[in-house]
Amino acid sequence: MSIDPSVSDSPFRDEPTARDVAPQFVLPLVVRIERGAPPARTDALETAARAVLVMLSDVRSVEDGEWAQAIRDWQDARIRKVVRRARGAEWRRAEALPGITVTGKAAEVRVFPPVPLDGWPKDLARLQVSGTDLEDPEPPVEADLSAPVLWLNPDLDMSAGKAMAQAGHGAQLAWWELSDEERAAWRDAGFPLAVRAADPARWSELITSGLPLVRDAGFTEIAPGLTVAVEGYERVSALSQPARRPLTWH
Repeated sequence: MSIDPSVSDSPFRDEPTARDVAPQFVLPLVVRIERGAPPARTDALETAARAVLVMLSDVRSVEDGEWAQAIRDWQDARIRKVVRRARGAEWRRAEALPGITVTGKAAEVRVFPPVPLDGWPKDLARLQVSGTDLEDPEPPVEADLSAPVLWLNPDLDMSAGKAMAQAGHGAQLAWWELSDEERAAWRDAGFPLAVRAADPARWSELITSGLPLVRDAGFTEIAPGLTVAVEGYERVSALSQPARRPLTWH
C-alpha cells in the first residue's frame, strides 16, 4: 500500500477518506511505569515501535491466525494506536489478557490485538491514557544508521504516550514497504531501529525526499500534520542477524 501523503487511500491522512466508512478499530498498547522506576523516554518509544512490529509479524496475526481478522479489519480502516500506562496490579491484569509483552533496555510495553473503538476490555479501558510522559536521563546516543530510523518532527511537543503511538505508526509504514524476505530478516535480527527527534534542517530534507511519512489526524494533543519520517527501512536486508537481539518478547 502506498503511504505517500498525496495518495487518498493512505490510512494516515487527516482528510476524510473511504477508510472512515469502515468499522473502526484501535491497536492498544500499555507501557509499564512503576513508581520510582520509569523507563527512559527513548527506550519506551523504541520499544513501542518494536511492539507494533512484533504484533504484525506474529503467527497469530497472519493467514488464519486467531488475531488475523482483527488485524485485517484494523488495517482496512484508519490506523489508530492508543498507549495507556499501568503499574503494579494494573500491569499484572493487563499481562493476563491475550497479547505480547516486548522488553527494550528497561521499558516494557504490552501490545494487544486490535479492538473496536468502543470495545476495549475493561482492564485496559480503566487505564490512564492522558499525561503519559517520560524523560531521558541523558541525551540519546546517535542513531545507528545500519538500521531504520524513525525521525520525529522537532516542532511538535508530544507526550511520551502520543510519541509512542507515532513511532508505532512509523514502524508500521516501514513494515509495509518491505518484501517478505526483508520482513523476515528484520524480525530475525530482533527488529533493531532508532527513534530520534530530527533537527529542523534535517526534518525539512526528510519530508521532501519521498520517504514514508506519518500524517497525524489531529484528534489528540497536536494539530493535523506530519509527525514521523521513516528513513533507512531498506537497510534491514543487510542486518547481521546472529549478533543483534535488542529486545525480547513473550
